[in-house]
Amino acid sequence: MSTAAAEFTTVGLLGLGTMGAGIAQVFAASGRDVVVLETDQDRIAAGLAVIERFLDGGIAKGKITEADKAAVLARISATTEAADLASVDLVVESVTEDPDIKKALLGKVAEVVGDQTPICTNTSALSVTDLAAALPNPARVAGLHFFNPAPLMRTVEVVRALQTNDALIDRLVALVDTFGDKDAIVVKDRPGFLVNALLLPYLNDVITELDDGLATAEDIDTAIKLGLGYKAGPLELLDMIGLDVQLHATEAAYAATRDPRYAPPPLLRQMVAAGRLGNKTNNGFRTHDSENS
Repeated sequence: MSTAAAEFTTVGLLGLGTMGAGIAQVFAASGRDVVVLETDQDRIAAGLAVIERFLDGGIAKGKITEADKAAVLARISATTEAADLASVDLVVESVTEDPDIKKALLGKVAEVVGDQTPICTNTSALSVTDLAAALPNPARVAGLHFFNPAPLMRTVEVVRALQTNDALIDRLVALVDTFGDKDAIVVKDRPGFLVNALLLPYLNDVITELDDGLATAEDIDTAIKLGLGYKAGPLELLDMIGLDVQLHATEAAYAATRDPRYAPPPLLRQMVAAGRLGNKTNNGFRTHDSENS
């Protein structure tokens, strides 16, 4: 482990939802202690259950052992009190994509950890520069954008806000290198960063073509996988990401740019309004509950 990355031995993680659970697992698997901050014990239990199921899947596939699972879980602790993060070396935020919620929580945690501890956000669409501006010493703020599922996806975007110190970017790149199976991509702070700047319009186009009746969801996914060699079809991917996540990300990107490519398609808004969010609700473009199957 490099000297820069070795400084990050205890990580304070804000949020243990789908992304937070995966990020917690990544840090714990790299040998770091993780202190998770959540709002209540039910959310903590649900997040830890997600991690345990993911690890059980790795055991079933022969990729890890029971001892590996136990070691990862032993490195993760959880709390509902921000004060318990006082001694962490790094803060990583992964809560809902709402700038007001993020700023309020980050401000509260910043008071606890002091103004020298690096703070990163896992936002996929919001301005890191804007979030940094709301905190003391914004030079220690950057984006650390994992992709879902975090334990499997190999790319991590290290996002440089306008205020971010160059040395912090170097430290975060070194940190990602210690994960072993991931590559850090340094990007500037722009709506969607790099990957989502390309992905969001593509997924919007697919939703529009589906709504127009160009082909069935199944045939669209098959065509993309076989015709372009993608591992997953776009509608399968949307169900995995969560249609609500796609909606929030496109709304944020459109608000920041007014680029019509980011404008959420009507069908996407309708699906989210109907509570059809994809895999998380078992009813999306390719996943269906028993009532709709």
